[in-house]
Amino acid sequence: MDTSFDLRGVTPSGLAASGLYLPPSVPFRAKLEELVQAQHGTVSRRQLADCGVTDRQIFRCLRSGRWRRVHVGVYATFTGPLTFSARVWAALLRAGRGAVASHQTAAYLDGVCDEPGTIIHVTVPAGRHVRGRIEDVRVHYAHRLGRTRHPARSPPRTRVEETVLDLVDVAARPRDVESWVTRACQRRLSNPERLAEALGLRKKIRWRPLLESMLSDVAEGAESPLELRHLRHVERAHGLPRGHRQRRVAGNRVIWIDVDYDEYALRVELDGRVGHVEEGRFRDRRRDNAATVGGHATLRYGHAELFADPCGVAAEQARVLAARGWAGTLGRCGPDCAAFP
Repeated sequence: MDTSFDLRGVTPSGLAASGLYLPPSVPFRAKLEELVQAQHGTVSRRQLADCGVTDRQIFRCLRSGRWRRVHVGVYATFTGPLTFSARVWAALLRAGRGAVASHQTAAYLDGVCDEPGTIIHVTVPAGRHVRGRIEDVRVHYAHRLGRTRHPARSPPRTRVEETVLDLVDVAARPRDVESWVTRACQRRLSNPERLAEALGLRKKIRWRPLLESMLSDVAEGAESPLELRHLRHVERAHGLPRGHRQRRVAGNRVIWIDVDYDEYALRVELDGRVGHVEEGRFRDRRRDNAATVGGHATLRYGHAELFADPCGVAAEQARVLAARGWAGTLGRCGPDCAAFP
C-alpha cells in the first residue's frame, strides 16, 4: 500500500529537507504548516489566502518549481512525485466543501481492496455542483452524505459499510457484488449486521435482492465468493446436509475449516489464490494430514470446479457423505442437473 507523505515531527527548519516549501513571510505560518502537513503537502488557493499568502507569492513558488499546480486552485507544496494520499487530498480540495473520498478510493484507504485504481473517486453533497472537469477524478453526488461520512478518518471518506454499498451499486456483475461484500467481512472491516443496517437506510440500490440474500448467507459463515458458491450451488441446490462454515478447531495448532461436516467426518476446503500459495500450501498440507490422522476425509475445490461444475462437485461430495453414513438423497438443482448424467 502507498506510503503517505508524512511530515509529522518535521520542524520548520527541517521543512526544506523534507521537500516541502512555504513562502518565508506568511502571517499565519504555523497554521499553514499544520494544514499542509495534515493534507500531505497539498493546499488550496483559498486556504493559502486565509493564511495570508498572496497570489504573487503563489506565482513565485510555482515559477521557481518549488510548487506545482495539481488542479485549478490546488497546489502541491513539495518536490517529487505525488503520493496516493496527496492525490486524494488534491482531489478533495478541488471538489470543495463537504467532499469525501468514496467508492474504490475509500475502499483502498480502508483496506477493503488492494489496488487504488487510476481514478480518484470523491462524493460531494447533492445540493451543490462541482464545475469543470477534474483530471483523473470522478465526482459523485449524494443526498445522505452527512450520515454516510466517517466522523474522524483522514482523508475524509465514507464509512466502510457505505463504501461497500456504493461499490455494489455500480457493480456490473453478481460476482463483483459477492467480492465486495465478502472481502469487507473476511478482512474484519465490517460484518453482515452493519451492512444490513446501512442497506436498510437506502431507498434505492442496485442488486438489492441479491445483496439481502447474500448478507444472510455471509451471516451463516460464508466468507468468500467460493464459500457462497458452495453454499448456494452445491450444498443447498442439491439437498446436501448443512455444513458448519469457518469452524475453528483447536489442537497443537488452531486451524479453520471452510466447511465441516463433523457428523460424517468430512471436511471441504475451498481454495482461492490468496492464502494458498507458498507458505499457505504447507499449511494446507499440515491441515489435511492432521484431518486424516483424526479420521476425517478432506475434499478440496477451487474456482474451476465450483464455477464450472458445481453439479459434479455435489455428486462427488454426496458419494463421500453416503460412504460415511449420510442417509439422504442427492437432489436435482434443476431439469438439466449435471449431477445426474
